[in-house]
Amino acid sequence: MGTYRQLLYHLIIEPYKRDKVFLENNQKRFYAYLRHIIENKNCKLYAINGIEDHIHLLVYIRPDVTISDFIKDIKVASSMFIKQEKLFPHFKK
Repeated sequence: MGTYRQLLYHLIIEPYKRDKVFLENNQKRFYAYLRHIIENKNCKLYAINGIEDHIHLLVYIRPDVTISDFIKDIKVASSMFIKQEKLFPHFKK
């Protein structure tokens, strides 16, 4: 008999100094990109939402993926995406 486990994580991502940079007009596009990143890691995004100064994620992270690497990869990729696409003009880092 095998074991089964599924841990869900509530992650909060906030910009540098919690500046209000996530403008409402581009949030849906940004959320879709985050979903894409998470699904490419074979993890599952259950919920995403936020306001101007932070974003909430409810995710399942596979046991072979460390949480620190998962968060680092999401933050690096999303930061690059924001800068390339110029989604949020006040985004600094």
